[in-house]
Amino acid sequence: MTEETATSSRKRDHLVICCEKPIEAGDAGFGDVRLVHNALPECDMDAINTRLSFIDRYLSSPLFIAAMTGGHPDTLEVNRRLARAAERYNLGMGVGSQRAALERPELEDSFAVVREEAPNAFLCANLGVIQLRDHGIEWAERAIEMIDADAIAIHINPLQEAIQPEGDHNAEGCLEALYDLCEECSRPVIVKETGSGISAETAREVWEAGASAIDIGGYGGTSWAKVESLRAEDPGLGRAFLSWGIPTVVSLCEVRATGSPIIATGGLRSGIDIAKAIALGADLGGMALPLLKPAMESDDALFAAIEAIHRELRVAMFLTGSRTIRDLARARTYITGLTRQMIEGIE
Repeated sequence: MTEETATSSRKRDHLVICCEKPIEAGDAGFGDVRLVHNALPECDMDAINTRLSFIDRYLSSPLFIAAMTGGHPDTLEVNRRLARAAERYNLGMGVGSQRAALERPELEDSFAVVREEAPNAFLCANLGVIQLRDHGIEWAERAIEMIDADAIAIHINPLQEAIQPEGDHNAEGCLEALYDLCEECSRPVIVKETGSGISAETAREVWEAGASAIDIGGYGGTSWAKVESLRAEDPGLGRAFLSWGIPTVVSLCEVRATGSPIIATGGLRSGIDIAKAIALGADLGGMALPLLKPAMESDDALFAAIEAIHRELRVAMFLTGSRTIRDLARARTYITGLTRQMIEGIE
């Protein structure tokens, strides 16, 4: 099997495993967070406004359809449905890594379909920092052009690379490549982790490089160590690192202290989790797995899932007296348990 064919095949493997296997691990920390209840909210729940601005684009909700898939013919219909949802609800959306289509242009349709179905949505292209280092800004611009993207997410995933049977174990030169991209790219650059979180130290390096936003991709949701252990002939290494990473809430608090805007992904499973993330300093709350399964089923199932998330978000806003997302960002929280202990260690 060629490297190019292996990349596409891996994308299908990931999709099947995420839909059919238990691939979550750890605790993102949202169970340790409580929004302070306002018994006199003094607002009309039916008039609550979830609209916000993110990187100079107005979105109707802080729900972000996080990067999931693409790069194999079997992924096209999923991306089509996700894009329809992004257009229908005016949500931001990221696509999965575009490496496979950059290696094999005949796979571009599985990504290009998102702009066809979502002509007005805020779309993020996606390229790995290793591929950016190896192929330069040309690949980033090709990824952007492929979906007429409004921004590009550069994903950093050292744990997945370390565990993946065909992973790249050399991460030298990636920060320099990121500097170059941020300086020359035609679109804003978002740096995103894929499930192990971002520390304050890494966030400072990313901001210094010129990134426009950070997607923390914290620990506590989909575990790529677990996914890769299910693909590997010897799953022992992946299992050994199932608890590795910075929980999403802790990562959010670390990154919040260094700058913004921030997308909080990793273990968000409800509109209440999105509300908590906003109150803790996020601008958007990203979800992948909770939307992937209904997207595999039908448009109606996906739309129903999104509407349920939005109902939970609006109720949480009402119960904190938050008429707008800006109000929600000022809502007070209680933080308990291990999450509090970890946050108290942040300098």
